Amino acid sequence: MIGQIKMFSMKNVASVTLRSLVYVAMGLTAISLLGILSYILFNGVKAFKWSLIFGKFSSANPSMSFSIVTTCVMILLTLLIAVPISIFCAVYLTEYAKRKNIFVNWIRLATETLAGIPSIVFGLFGAIFFGTVMGFGYSILTGCLTVAIMLLPVIIRQTEEAVKSVPDMYREGSYGLGASKLRTVFRIVLPSAMPGILSAVILSMGRIIGETAALIFTLGTVAQLPGGLLDSSRTLAVHMYISTRDGGAAGREVAFLTGAVLIVVILCMNIGASYIGGKVGKDFEN
Repeated sequence: MIGQIKMFSMKNVASVTLRSLVYVAMGLTAISLLGILSYILFNGVKAFKWSLIFGKFSSANPSMSFSIVTTCVMILLTLLIAVPISIFCAVYLTEYAKRKNIFVNWIRLATETLAGIPSIVFGLFGAIFFGTVMGFGYSILTGCLTVAIMLLPVIIRQTEEAVKSVPDMYREGSYGLGASKLRTVFRIVLPSAMPGILSAVILSMGRIIGETAALIFTLGTVAQLPGGLLDSSRTLAVHMYISTRDGGAAGREVAFLTGAVLIVVILCMNIGASYIGGKVGKDFEN
């Protein structure tokens, strides 16, 4: 009896300790996030000027207006390239490929390998292959193609897991009603997996917005509003890096303001993606 009481008390101590560690980790994470956001936003608000956001770029006024446009164009074009390829690849791996298929094993090995390659290596590859061999040079197209390759492992793995999480009864019910395999995938499976797919897209948007090393090699650092896909420019993250490196104290203020704008852009995109995901989920339930 005494032994059981001691064992019960030890389990309680262990449970309380683990719960306390979880709360401490959660608190440290929240404090770190709030601290970083507060610091960047506070310094960004101090450096706020309308001319730095919407004005014309010059040496006296390092405006980021062209960078905002370039960042939005990069996000849209990169996702248009990467998302369809990733979804079709994930659907093949989960719905069509046979088990113990050597080709499937090679695809999974390739995606895992791509996920571990540093971004600067992707930038070097994009600069040589897309920029030099394909003749695109420093351009938005070179940057989009390079970053799209970087995003493939992330979106494929997330989409694959989202598709696997769809209950088999949904597929069986669709087949029982006479639907084909293709119709079941696009009308039943993918809409059900849409929250997971949107999570992958949101993560991808964050990586596009925050990427610098690969884009310096491919997109370039020219401070101009791009007139076409073969024009060079710079994103907000690259603009922030250049401002910090070359601008001194004034450049650091511009960098803080650029960081604050980046936070606002990411927040707006996350809210928009969540709203779209909620609408798609409601439409599917109805």
